[in-house]
Amino acid sequence: MILYIFSALGLILLLKGAEWLVTGASMIAYRLRVTPLVIGLTIVAFGTSAPEFTVNIYAAYTGNTDIAIGNILGSNIANVFLILGVSAIIYPLKAMGSTVKKEIPFALFVATLLIFLVSDHIWGNYIFTGLSIWDGLILLAFFLGFLVYTFRIPLKEYDAFDSESVPAASFPKAVGLVIIGLAGLVLGGKWIVDGAVEFAMRMGMSEALVGLTVVAVGTSLPELATSAVAAYKKQSDIAIGNVVGSNIFNTLLILGASALVNPLPFSQAYYFDLAANFLACLILWVFLILNKTHTLGRFKGGLLLAVYVGYILFLIFK
Repeated sequence: MILYIFSALGLILLLKGAEWLVTGASMIAYRLRVTPLVIGLTIVAFGTSAPEFTVNIYAAYTGNTDIAIGNILGSNIANVFLILGVSAIIYPLKAMGSTVKKEIPFALFVATLLIFLVSDHIWGNYIFTGLSIWDGLILLAFFLGFLVYTFRIPLKEYDAFDSESVPAASFPKAVGLVIIGLAGLVLGGKWIVDGAVEFAMRMGMSEALVGLTVVAVGTSLPELATSAVAAYKKQSDIAIGNVVGSNIFNTLLILGASALVNPLPFSQAYYFDLAANFLACLILWVFLILNKTHTLGRFKGGLLLAVYVGYILFLIFK
């Protein structure tokens, strides 16, 4: 009973943390003269991916590899279909040209790379199928390259940045809001996940299903809260950058680090989820590139959300 009370309190903390994080991140972007996209792809994405990182490293260390794998694949799928779907319904999200031409295609490349790395049985006569320590090092190398690229994104659209929407504050206050917001997201997310996992286990759900659904959605709550609040505040770059950056962080950093802790075996059953992870990035890219204004409107947001509902129902009843 106490755990469920903490879950309810966690929801409140999660929402407030998201509000503080988005406000602080906007202030930092304006004062550092970088695009909100850069902040979304780095500070916000890394912060909201902290729950996935914590869950995965612990799961890999204790040998619960199904939780570690399902958490990341499920979180990536939820990020696009659930989080961007809900955010676009709240307020249409307009992506920068560089996001459509570079960041989302890179996320698509990362999803493809993951499929390639875990398909050892296809490329040679390997006994182990999954992410080895060497695969983890490859993922981490690409992650470092992504960080270098991100901080070199030029501020071509700084003049278009709506400074009136950013509250005036000192730089220390902006950093403080980000730190407090991240702490609220992590703690609130943990309380919610703990309650949800206990409930799911009592319902007799398998470890893999819990990882793909309950843990994945639970650890994605910071991304959901952050992107939803960013959409409400009309900070589309933070909303989209948060999701795209989180997916890249999840795969390259978190799976890469998890594979170093303990090699992650991928069974044939995960290929459906690997394909869904790839299709999520592809559908998002197609939705944006076919639109001259690169806008993810409410109708497309509804479609993304409907796909996610269908995906969850398939996992439960398959």
